[in-house]
Amino acid sequence: MRDTTRYPVEGANSLWHVYKTVPFWKVVKNFIVIQLGRYTPFLGMKNWLYRVFLGLKVGEQTSFALMVMLDVMFPEKISVGRNTVIGYNTTILAHEYLIKEYRLGPVSIGSEVMIGANSTILPGVTIGDGAIVSAGTLVHKDVPAGAFVGGNPMRVIYSKEELTKRWADDPIYGGKNNI
Repeated sequence: MRDTTRYPVEGANSLWHVYKTVPFWKVVKNFIVIQLGRYTPFLGMKNWLYRVFLGLKVGEQTSFALMVMLDVMFPEKISVGRNTVIGYNTTILAHEYLIKEYRLGPVSIGSEVMIGANSTILPGVTIGDGAIVSAGTLVHKDVPAGAFVGGNPMRVIYSKEELTKRWADDPIYGGKNNI
């Protein structure tokens, strides 16, 4: 189960209660900052915007590709380690508004993680250090450190140990040069 806190609502669906849960002007500011970040090609500037104006915890040399969409309401619940790549058009959510409730949960992405393009990361998920998330994956549960995951529903394709074995002879990943 994901690490989320559930908040029941009465009457209209939870999205109708949105400005009871997050201030309007915070959403406006976050939206502007996120849109600037989505289009800027300058990685250092993007990280600075996210740290200073959104409260994201972003490690050194982390790269958010073009069009990455961060949670507009609760971006401060997102943390990303160092030297991680978040692929094109990925969405990272720290909230979900449902019919009878809304849920909030932190998203923790480790160091040296690779997240493929067009992935969606749901609230309350932890992605371990060195993990690889295949393009187009719906990350709906925790990802073990070093694992290679993909699909919808997401599944482990290779464990850290299996991936290490596969790359043992690859010179890029520290193996022997077999040229």
